[in-house]
Amino acid sequence: MPDTRPRRTFAVISHPDAGKSTLTEALALHARVITEAGAVHGKGDRRATVSDWMAMEKARGISITSAALQFVYRDHVINLVDTPGHSDFSEDTYRVLSAVDSAVMLVDAAKGLEPQTLKLFRVCALRGIPVITVINKWDRPGLSALGLMDVIHEKIKLRPTPLTWPVGEAGDFRGVLDRRTGEFVKYTRTAGGATRAPERRMGADDVDEADALVWSHAVEEHELLSLDEADHDQERFLAGETTPVMFASALQNFGVAQLLDLLLDLAPEPHATPGVDGSVRETEDDFSAFVFKVQSGMNNAHRDRLAYARIVSGSFERGMIVTHAATGRPFATKFAQAVFGRETTSVETAEPGDIIGFVNAQALRVGDTVYVGDAIEYPPVPSFAPEHFMAASAGDISRYKQFRKGIEQLDQEGVVQVLRSDLRGDQSPVLAAVGPMQFEVVEDRMTNEFNSPIRFSRLDYQVARRTDAAGASALAGVRGVEVLQRSDGTHLALFTDRWRAQYVAKENPDVMLEELPAGGSS
Repeated sequence: MPDTRPRRTFAVISHPDAGKSTLTEALALHARVITEAGAVHGKGDRRATVSDWMAMEKARGISITSAALQFVYRDHVINLVDTPGHSDFSEDTYRVLSAVDSAVMLVDAAKGLEPQTLKLFRVCALRGIPVITVINKWDRPGLSALGLMDVIHEKIKLRPTPLTWPVGEAGDFRGVLDRRTGEFVKYTRTAGGATRAPERRMGADDVDEADALVWSHAVEEHELLSLDEADHDQERFLAGETTPVMFASALQNFGVAQLLDLLLDLAPEPHATPGVDGSVRETEDDFSAFVFKVQSGMNNAHRDRLAYARIVSGSFERGMIVTHAATGRPFATKFAQAVFGRETTSVETAEPGDIIGFVNAQALRVGDTVYVGDAIEYPPVPSFAPEHFMAASAGDISRYKQFRKGIEQLDQEGVVQVLRSDLRGDQSPVLAAVGPMQFEVVEDRMTNEFNSPIRFSRLDYQVARRTDAAGASALAGVRGVEVLQRSDGTHLALFTDRWRAQYVAKENPDVMLEELPAGGSS
């Protein structure tokens, strides 16, 4: 039978170190799907977080790959995606944002809106994704609450409409004023923040004398916000004109329960989605889904490969035969999984908004559509302009077979872009990346997962432009230019710098040289 419970599918985005993985862990804790919250570095007796499962993530304390978690809260099915914050992995985050209906933008109370947060917000705005803002780390010294509202309004041009307001300045977090009810929600710390923080709701007349001064200050600022018409309006929020704001400390589990409730109450449900030909798939139409991520190496016991798919329409039933839009061929869904970090369980049915994993579906690539009934194909996820280039070769020639297999797998996952040419051959493909940390991931996974050490040779290219077969022929032999082909068939012309690219374009006006979407430092 179809599961008719409402769905909420959202991503958590922010600059590195703002607390995304910690918040993801706290949300799972408050939904009671884990009994104890892990820590990003797994310090002391705290275990690691469920979303940061890769060895490099645990060692560095940053998210390197996106992770999906599905759980139930208040009779809603929640699909939560923790995204990498580092700009080197912005392609992965962009793919995730193609698969969600809303986003939680995490802002460090001490640092305000940082560059990567702004970049990710612009992606949300471009895709029409409503954004809920969470001011995190209010338990530490930081900026003033009203000052942060001004920064948000100025930098992202959305009107902040706080739903909770802090009682106590940054570093002295007593609780929040719930602006919808007028109540004081008082928090109590737990040991290391590993368990749910107790909270007590009380009316204004019941506020303790010890909190009276900071409470009255919060009430004054709340009244100022109301006079300034900074109150929530659902239509304006969904239209992308405002952003609801909450104050929290993910590490202490303060404000997390309110965020979960807010997501259920305000975040949009799955909705109709247009295809590349302009046709629209309603959620109640025949089944369709698109792949936004491919991941292997999640289970050390065997060679696994999981294609993450967002269900757009219709009910999924395990074993159903779907059509692969890219090839027109039938595809059997015998092995489908629900995902919680690196843990997976068999799923029998799923509904629009759900994220499921197709196991060992070798034909599926990032951006692919699968469907039942009338043909539909959803817009592909664009690849960003690479800015760093390495020639790769097998560190151990006797393990060349493993080298080729590993490079092919990492290419399919989108860990890096793999470029080839007849001149270089398969022995020395060029790896192209948005940021240099992607090469570290390649080296780590090739060595530990595919048992094939890799050797890199840095190439003196900084700029890539899209061209075509005619352009590849015209640019052959031109100094300071090399044309290679990406695995999706796209020709990329590589230049030593942007001045060289401009000069070549000027000297060859008939050659197609198009810029690619910028995702890294550019």
